[in-house]
Amino acid sequence: MTQFPKTARLMQRGRDFLGSDYAIMCGAMSWVSERNLVSAISNGGGFGVIACGAMTTELLDAEIAATRARTDKPFGVNLITMHPQLLDLIAVCERHGVTHVVLAGGIPPKGSVEAIKGGKNPAKVICFAPTLALAKKLLRSGADALVIEGMEAGGHIGPVSTSVLAQEMLPELSEDHLIFVAGGIGRGQAIAGYLEMGAAGVQLGTRFACATESIAHPDFKKAFFRANARDAVTSVQVDARLPVIPVRALKNKGTEEFTRKQTEVAGVLDRNEIAMEEAQLQIEHYWAGSLKKAVIDGDIERGSLMAGQSVGMLKEEEPAADILSKLMSQSEEALARR
Repeated sequence: MTQFPKTARLMQRGRDFLGSDYAIMCGAMSWVSERNLVSAISNGGGFGVIACGAMTTELLDAEIAATRARTDKPFGVNLITMHPQLLDLIAVCERHGVTHVVLAGGIPPKGSVEAIKGGKNPAKVICFAPTLALAKKLLRSGADALVIEGMEAGGHIGPVSTSVLAQEMLPELSEDHLIFVAGGIGRGQAIAGYLEMGAAGVQLGTRFACATESIAHPDFKKAFFRANARDAVTSVQVDARLPVIPVRALKNKGTEEFTRKQTEVAGVLDRNEIAMEEAQLQIEHYWAGSLKKAVIDGDIERGSLMAGQSVGMLKEEEPAADILSKLMSQSEEALARR
């Protein structure tokens, strides 16, 4: 790490926590953050995270094993809190000795944090915190680290920008807790700034989506290379009773179809045919299917092109290790100029 001494020093707590050379996590992107990209990021010095999404226990079991076969470096698994098999998925992670579990999509249900930390192979728990009050609650409930993610990010987002969240939460929490910053980060200069503010590290998703090792369809990657920041728009909530978390993606016909999907699900709710939790799960399954259309099948018209506003900085495919090295170099140069 002597190549990046200033950045490494500011990242030290995050590096120690993750067990990686760089305290740079890859955001869990469904269909993208799988064995190939996750292992490449971990092998390149970062911290890869498998996106479990709507996977069954059998699929997650196979994915972890395949990732382990490709890297001996640490990596994590991202689990959705509303998944009906959450505790079973946690058990799969435990069997494989996964060192870090990221809980996303809402407040962790009762017993989930304890299950992750209390098994035969205890793991660290990382949670997402969109507000300061919730951040404090999650830390009291056993979270070992937090990710604060701003609305510039791709995929599911909150309403507040990364820069505001960082200003509000890092001074309050970073001295005693491990806080990773995410959302709209595309260059190392931004990483340097958040590290100086007290962040233990950062998380990036969009920057890695088009890495050489990403299995995303060539047309998916081309759509990213053509896009600019303003093309990554947020989804519209149709019905106030259906608390759909906004999603940021490149605008296409699929964006319009999601609006129609919400109307359909709201109608089913009107008729009391399903519970609210099931309605939300239907929305999640919609996104999983829509993402697969884009990422795997290359349907960039009707599939979901989830992307953060940093998408405008992507111009070409690069190996994950080169992306990580470039980010660290940019951060080091920025800190050297201070």
